[in-house]
Amino acid sequence: MNLLLWALSLALLLLVVGLAVYLLTPRTYESSSSVAQSYDDWTNDGILEFYWGEHIHLGHYGSPPRRKNFIQSKHDFVHEMVKWGGLETLPPETTVLDVGCGIGGSSRILAKEYGFAVTGITISPQQVRRAQELTPPDVNAQFQVDDALNLSFPDASFDVVWSIEAGPHMPDKARYAQEMLRVLKPGGILVVADWNQRDDRQVSLKGWERPVMKQLLDQWSHPAFSSIEGFAEQLEATGLVADQVITTDWTQETLPAWFDSIWQGIVRPKGLLKFGLVGFIKSLREVPTFLLMRLAFGAGLCRFGMFRAVRVASSNASIQSETSEQNNHNLVSS
Repeated sequence: MNLLLWALSLALLLLVVGLAVYLLTPRTYESSSSVAQSYDDWTNDGILEFYWGEHIHLGHYGSPPRRKNFIQSKHDFVHEMVKWGGLETLPPETTVLDVGCGIGGSSRILAKEYGFAVTGITISPQQVRRAQELTPPDVNAQFQVDDALNLSFPDASFDVVWSIEAGPHMPDKARYAQEMLRVLKPGGILVVADWNQRDDRQVSLKGWERPVMKQLLDQWSHPAFSSIEGFAEQLEATGLVADQVITTDWTQETLPAWFDSIWQGIVRPKGLLKFGLVGFIKSLREVPTFLLMRLAFGAGLCRFGMFRAVRVASSNASIQSETSEQNNHNLVSS
């Protein structure tokens, strides 16, 4: 009993310290440069990789969710996304663009375990450097700095476009949708996993939801969250989707990851020795955001959306025409 009381007291003390640091070091979203800088910093200090492994995204805990190793849940997420997206039967050397690849965890699984030829892109130069360090020469995955809102690839370059939890960082969601579909070959598959908010056209944000949403956006360099319904509409509005976008909600499958992320700091005390007091305080600073994320996803303010679309069969000329029209629209808007 005394041991339990001591543990609870220590947990409360750590939460208070984390909250104090959180309040004393406010963050606000500024621009895409702040996204790149944030990921450069998180990559360089190594704390996020130490606790989250090679996959800077949530895990899949099954349906219904069950207890699972934190790192294994992230591997399982990739395999579940492959299955849900209908990519299992694609042949080796299928070309895949991983948009927002992080340090390449998903790209390496797609290359090693499915035989795909993967190109990973991120806006963070340090993530590219680390992804290259972690990727053996015999794995068919390459990485480069690129902007998801202005991809450097020609039209119809890839058989599959894949993205996990990159959308919240995009200030122009319509452009994000357009660019991913533009570089997809006719008949190719787009599979996206993202953090989304509830559709506020149906139920507007009220009371406590507004300040919580503001913190979720500011803390981790997010200009805005789309709703599942809204982003599906933006994909279809490009005119590049055959039939309709398929969506589903993986909130329950991924929900345990938020508390599990905090738990890693308790069950892996070597982090304190590895990163010292400064690293320990930096880690504590993120705990309030994890708790707010768990609150938002658990209460229905946020949802974990899955999106699948097939690129309509059309000529390169029509793709270029649509892209030019979108570019002209953006120039006029700006």
